[in-house]
Amino acid sequence: MHLFALLLQSQADPEAVKQALGVMLAIIPIVIIVGLTIILVPFWFICKKAGFSPWLTLLNILPFGGLILVYVLAFAEWKVVPAPQQGWQQPMYPPQPPYPPQA
Repeated sequence: MHLFALLLQSQADPEAVKQALGVMLAIIPIVIIVGLTIILVPFWFICKKAGFSPWLTLLNILPFGGLILVYVLAFAEWKVVPAPQQGWQQPMYPPQPPYPPQA
């Protein structure tokens, strides 16, 4: 961006300035779409797994909407049932015999 400002301040060829502006106008929407995709896709899956409507993800497009969504997810009651624990279970050992009497 600084290079573009420097280009505008100097006595550059107007055609070169128009070409640079055209390139920037073509690249900036692509960068915005990629950035939104990086933010929206994980929030979509988080909302879906938490039992909320995945369309709440679109709050991220609004200013401070992502902050609102984070607070909704943090403090709302999730409508999911916890998964049963299917890990290693400690084996049941038989009771130990008492110690012999000490004299």
